[in-house]
Amino acid sequence: MGYRIAVLRGDGIGPEVTAEAQKVLEAVAGRFQHGLHFEEAPVGGAALDTMGTPMADETLTLCQGSDAILLGAVGGPKWDDARTDLRPEQALFRLRKELNLFANIRPVMSYPMLVDKSPLRPEIVTGADIIFVRELTGGLYFGQPKKRWETPQGRRAVDSEEYSEHEIARVVRVACELARNRRRMVVSVDKFNALISSRLWRQVATEVAEEYPDVDLSHMLADTFSMQLIMNPTRFDVVVTTNMFGDIFTDEAAVLAGSMGLLPSASLSGLPTGRTLGLYEPIHGSAPDIAGEGIANPLAAILSAALLLRYSLDLEFEAQAIEVAVTSVLEDGYRTSDIYSEGTKRVTTQEMGDLIVAKIRAAKG
Repeated sequence: MGYRIAVLRGDGIGPEVTAEAQKVLEAVAGRFQHGLHFEEAPVGGAALDTMGTPMADETLTLCQGSDAILLGAVGGPKWDDARTDLRPEQALFRLRKELNLFANIRPVMSYPMLVDKSPLRPEIVTGADIIFVRELTGGLYFGQPKKRWETPQGRRAVDSEEYSEHEIARVVRVACELARNRRRMVVSVDKFNALISSRLWRQVATEVAEEYPDVDLSHMLADTFSMQLIMNPTRFDVVVTTNMFGDIFTDEAAVLAGSMGLLPSASLSGLPTGRTLGLYEPIHGSAPDIAGEGIANPLAAILSAALLLRYSLDLEFEAQAIEVAVTSVLEDGYRTSDIYSEGTKRVTTQEMGDLIVAKIRAAKG
């Protein structure tokens, strides 16, 4: 079978880590005899520099006609200008909105061989395995009014937290579907005691959970959750929350894994049951300070490629082949600089990708 993959390498370390993810996907395609066809386009700062826009219309058309999208990272200090609203990140917002990528799935797990890389005690992080489901096309990042203006008293700005019943219900369903293949527990995180939008969120989440009698839904305030995530992360299975809270909490959760370079993500336009259009990217930023040095960790991008196979191409066995290869390479003691410690073997970005490819090609079955 043939699949069309749009490749948006982006800025900073984006091109480096995306190259390794694409290399791993090509190895999977070779081993399992799938036809993967990759088409590239600039996005973010790279597109701003060459095309004057964070994402050209033809790039959007490419993504709309693809089975999945592989993205690196966008942005950097070069394009940080508070005087303009034209920013690389606008490409992400447009992709999410135009492609209806409403559910962002971010798995976070503690690898046994990397518990020493977390700033938390090993007994706290050992066994942590959480999937965050972040609502991605509503809330504070998209609500209206959203503007800034001048007044006689000075400058003002406003962003609006807005959610509809439909937006809440569909992302909670994604969380419940994922939980059915795990420990069947969902925690919905909101700010029920302070925000009217959170009161609707909690009400709708409770109603949707009635469709899933096999899943246990509970609620937690955002401030309480932020503490419990660090104190007792193993209590959580699937966590569903709003756009802004999800953005914040998944960065916080990176301390469980020990590095943002280990955390993948999938942004989906439908339920994670069968094939659905998705955008796949590591949750880390473009890290322009280390771009071109060959020290970026490509594992988050590679694990994002595994999610691409799972959710957009419905190739579960192939997705597991990547995840098994990643675990095996880490067990063998290979590390990029962000997770290196004495007694392990430091490798470059490209060497880490080569090691994963070798494991995939050598595997049986």
